[in-house]
Amino acid sequence: MIAKTLSRLGIEVWKDIPEYEGLYKVSNLGNVKSLNYNKTGKKKNLKTPIGSDGRRHCNLYLLKKRKLRSVHSLVARAFLNHKPCGFKIVIDHIDNNPLNNNLYNLQLITQRENSNLKHIKSSSKYVGVYWNKSAEKWQSSIRINGKLKYLGVFTDEKEAAQAYQNELNKIKEIEKL
Repeated sequence: MIAKTLSRLGIEVWKDIPEYEGLYKVSNLGNVKSLNYNKTGKKKNLKTPIGSDGRRHCNLYLLKKRKLRSVHSLVARAFLNHKPCGFKIVIDHIDNNPLNNNLYNLQLITQRENSNLKHIKSSSKYVGVYWNKSAEKWQSSIRINGKLKYLGVFTDEKEAAQAYQNELNKIKEIEKL
């Protein structure tokens, strides 16, 4: 993708924001501009303050209605053709920096892949496994459609990891049907 390579070089490419064509554009470097700022006919780069979630946002107006949009989602929609679909496919910041909205730093992946990629502080080297202090054993659990499923406690860390993998394989088999 040419725009991705250009973003790595710091060369800015602008595209219309889907649903806001002719009103707003977003760049491969994560900048957003209005094409008719305050109905003056002037173009102006918009401020993108950091929200309480640690991400950059901006307000976009359509038919006198204001929508707060995250900049990374605007870049993904314009350049990666991302269509929001709940939590099935999500936008990942490759370097784990939510302020780096350069196109080269964004990728579309599944929610499960995104969960596995994040290096959440854990007492185990395995995904879905942690040390349960009160039981003094390894505990395993998995999140399915937003709900946490308890898989049990184990004396061996590898056993707990295997329980997670077994459950993950069951989920993958069901998804194939």
